[in-house]
Amino acid sequence: MHNNLLLVGYKPIFVSSNHYLSSLKRKYKIKSGGYLGTLDPFAKGAMIIAFGQYTKLLPHLKKEKKVYRATLWLGALSESLDIENILEIKEVPSFDISRVQSILDSLLGTIAYTPPKFSAKHIQGQRAYDLARRGVEFELPKCEMQIFDIKLLSYTHPFLSFEVSVSSGAYVRSIGEMIANALGVNGVLSMLERIEDGGFRVRNREEMVLDPLKALDYPILENLSNDIKDKISKGQKFHLKNLENGLYVTNFDDFFSIIEVKKDASIRYILNRMIKC
Repeated sequence: MHNNLLLVGYKPIFVSSNHYLSSLKRKYKIKSGGYLGTLDPFAKGAMIIAFGQYTKLLPHLKKEKKVYRATLWLGALSESLDIENILEIKEVPSFDISRVQSILDSLLGTIAYTPPKFSAKHIQGQRAYDLARRGVEFELPKCEMQIFDIKLLSYTHPFLSFEVSVSSGAYVRSIGEMIANALGVNGVLSMLERIEDGGFRVRNREEMVLDPLKALDYPILENLSNDIKDKISKGQKFHLKNLENGLYVTNFDDFFSIIEVKKDASIRYILNRMIKC
């Protein structure tokens, strides 16, 4: 198999994102790789994975919404807002479903929140979850996330399941905490699954190879002359007129490149000669 590979995979539960990446490296016998969007160990679901040269494409992929399904366990308390660090479990009264729906509706739009201390956020060069596991006291600054859509899937007390569409970097555990707080109780996520990442979904929990040209976030330039192809293949400077300044993908039969067209029509190479699979 070619070393250049872009795919959407399905991380199983109770496996770290890094361990999942390592398992795919062994499976495809490729040494270099990376992923876009860390999933918590207790979470499962879709992850965008890149190998070889295509690892460099990760910052340039479309910033599509992410879609999750989650189950909130009302009455449970956990330091990490999930089932991994349960401190106590209390029986709480059931709630009217119309009240639950009203709370979900109130979360739509841009909201401010404090990320969980057990998260991949950086604090002075260290991961927040490493500090939290060592018992180090620290505070995370408030962040913003967008909730594009949220819908109630089921409510069988004390378990409340919902599906939510959010911006990149959002923490669904924090959404669960906000729902529980609005109900006046504690709550943790007992299940979290990312069902869509970057506009891609996994079928039957099997990896699906992606076309990088469909995943990139820039306009694609087709049918360029052989002279321009020759210049790009050699990394030479040239001008592209009648284009707005910005980033573009130049597409040829055997390779593609990401270039920047400047205001004076000159070009700058961002990623050059990316060999097609």
